[in-house]
Parts: sequence; C-alpha cells; structure tokens
Amino acid sequence: MRNISRITTVAFLAIALSACSLFAPQTVWIDVRTLDEYNEDHISNTEHIPHLEIATQISDLDLDKNTPIKLFCRSGVRAGLALTALEDLGYTNVENVGGIADAREVRSQ
Repeated sequence: MRNISRITTVAFLAIALSACSLFAPQTVWIDVRTLDEYNEDHISNTEHIPHLEIATQISDLDLDKNTPIKLFCRSGVRAGLALTALEDLGYTNVENVGGIADAREVRSQ
C-alpha cells in the first residue's frame, strides 16, 4: 500500500501561491541621476543608468518588458523623462518614484 499524505485545500493553495511568487519578476530599481550624484550618495542594490543613457543601456539589464521598474533621481523630473523613454521602448510596468528620499521611503515600507 502506498503512503499518500493528505493535504487540505487551504494548504495546497498556500503552497501554490508561494510557488507562483517564486516566478514573479522582482522589481528593478534604477537611479537615473548623474554618475557624480550616484557616487556622492546612492541606495545599495539599485541599478544606475543616467537618464540620458536609459534608452541605450536598459537592454544591458536583459529585462522582460513587463518587469516592474521603479525610477528615481533627485526630484523626480529626470525619472519622468526616463519613464517616457522606457515606455517608448515598450516597457509596460514603469513607475516614477520621485527623488532619492522618496525611493528610500518606499523601499523601507
């Protein structure tokens, strides 16, 4: 006789949902300030691509066009320009978080 363990529907759903989250794309944070600004102060575990180079360098990250991308700069203006450039390239899940202080606050939540 085979030993088959029983699993409740709730437990099965919990396991299935956790497995799905393993395959969900991770949010990519991109600092679009200048290199000097980045070197002066930056958030660890974020990418750095200056806003004027975002259209030519985003492909270096090898992201799916639906990957969640959060952009930030000093005040949000350059992040807005970078957002438009990425949307023009077909990225569909891009957000302007604002300035670096805003990004720090959102990441800490």
